[in-house]
Amino acid sequence: MMSVNSKRVFYVKYLANEIYADILRARPDVRLDRLENESPDEVSAPILAAAHAYQVGAARDELARHFHVDQDLLRRAPNLLIVSSNGAGYDPVDVEACTAAGVAVVNQSGGNAHSVAEHALAMLITLSKRIIQADRAIRREANVNRNALIGTEVQGKTIGIIGLGNVGRRIAALCKGLLAMNVLAYDPYLSATEMAERGGEKAALDELLRRSDYVSISCPLTKESRGMIGAREFALMQPHAYFITTARGFIHDEAALEAALRDKRIAGAGLDVWAKEPPPPDHPLLQFDNVLASPHTAGVTREARENMARIAAEQMLDALDGKRPPRLVNPQVWPAYVGRFERSFGFRPG
Repeated sequence: MMSVNSKRVFYVKYLANEIYADILRARPDVRLDRLENESPDEVSAPILAAAHAYQVGAARDELARHFHVDQDLLRRAPNLLIVSSNGAGYDPVDVEACTAAGVAVVNQSGGNAHSVAEHALAMLITLSKRIIQADRAIRREANVNRNALIGTEVQGKTIGIIGLGNVGRRIAALCKGLLAMNVLAYDPYLSATEMAERGGEKAALDELLRRSDYVSISCPLTKESRGMIGAREFALMQPHAYFITTARGFIHDEAALEAALRDKRIAGAGLDVWAKEPPPPDHPLLQFDNVLASPHTAGVTREARENMARIAAEQMLDALDGKRPPRLVNPQVWPAYVGRFERSFGFRPG
């Protein structure tokens, strides 16, 4: 029998929803510790040293740098077995360092897919109907000329979705089902058949950019996707096309997007993610009336937060009970992880 609180989990600052704490605290063999960004070393050091699992925030700029999961933190947490992101992304986690240390990294992919897809669609429609420009104009001017605010219908247009995972496939379903849109998709990890099953026509990236009336980014930030959309890619888009991203900052080049908007090479942009989050009010992209902006809130709904917290807690407990996590980001870690887990808890995970 495990002794009381023999499995140690900690988090910093916040959880997606308190249901996570409720689920873990219902287990007498699990201890959940909370730290703050400002917690002094004398408080944080013993918690890190004893921890088997870290429930880490997904937003890199909300988490103090010394609590990002890198080689330094892994050194300070020698018993750490599992790093679990609050969200689908895991920007504060050095996955390669975790793999080298035998630490499993898991996320909650799919838990906020509906919320993020709805946000992307809301941006698409708002930009097309020029609602944001109309709202600003009517607040600033008397006798607004509505003919200067003519929008376009979305019905039957083409959307190009980059990344046809949990979020991308939901965007495809909404666009096809509600608006009879044509869906092109770029995802190098899926076959044409798999993409068709998810509602998209497989296309090369350049072809997608040339043909789409809307380009929506919903892929994770990886070495391959970092900087994927730059000046060259914006130049391929049609002048009437809109760029929308609810994915991660650094996938698109903000300076290149600014130039494309300034030179009217594209019609506008909907941006939920940024290189620095939240962006400062004087950010160059925030000075355009045809840019619709939000501070990484696409997945921040009551329903998504509760769902993410629930699946995170269930996955964490299953992992601590020896089950293989269903959302394992670094599957190649499994052999080393199994050995470390067995040394910690006396049995091999299956």
